[in-house]
Amino acid sequence: MTLFHAILLSIIEGVTEFLPISSTGHMILAAHALNVPTTEFSKSFEVIIQSGAILAIIFLYAKRLFTDRKSWLKICIAFLPSGIVGFVLYKLIRQYLLGNPLIVVVTLFIGGIILILIGKYLKPKESKISDLTIPQALSIGLFQTISMIPGVSRSGATIIGGLLVGLSRKEAVEFSFLLAVPTMAAATGYDLIKSSLSFSLWEIQLLSIGFLGAFVTAFIAVKSFVSFIQKHSFSGFGVYRIILALIYWFFIIKG
Repeated sequence: MTLFHAILLSIIEGVTEFLPISSTGHMILAAHALNVPTTEFSKSFEVIIQSGAILAIIFLYAKRLFTDRKSWLKICIAFLPSGIVGFVLYKLIRQYLLGNPLIVVVTLFIGGIILILIGKYLKPKESKISDLTIPQALSIGLFQTISMIPGVSRSGATIIGGLLVGLSRKEAVEFSFLLAVPTMAAATGYDLIKSSLSFSLWEIQLLSIGFLGAFVTAFIAVKSFVSFIQKHSFSGFGVYRIILALIYWFFIIKG
């Protein structure tokens, strides 16, 4: 992996992490298109730089994160399914799913269709995060576990889960942001432990650049996304996913 690769992938991570289009999927496709070798470090890089995006959420939602105890209870409840499944299936996910562009193309396409259907037929309600019951929070967490398949999109899965239990578009999006904090922190921390922090000096520099790039771009993307989604549905993201999947399939994989 070169410096250029690290910068580009960090920008992709920051821009796409909190949009329902799959940041991991985009990084896998970008790495494949750029001929970045799929190594243990590249897999760790894709996971660890997400902590930069986490920091952006902490900055933007600091007041809510540190003062709203009721929201934290629901966030922790929603995190439990992913925490358990991720711990149990870590080796399987890392060995067979991460770095597989074909899986990403398929899940991007299917997810795009689902987002279009959600945007067309599901009429958002006006419930807030404070209205969530514990079973509803848990059900959103179950949706999040699906996103362990690259290309599904963690934010997309949790937003759909939030909409289905009655949250407004804005509240579903913001709950997805908040749920990302423990989820991505746990994923990053666990990956660091499993890698035994055995990175070279050059790899640490690449990780630092990736962290900073993801933080800056995520900070900008989150503020823009919240503003956008209050006036528009998720259908546009679904169309984008389908177009990206088709382009990648015909010009990169099949070509």
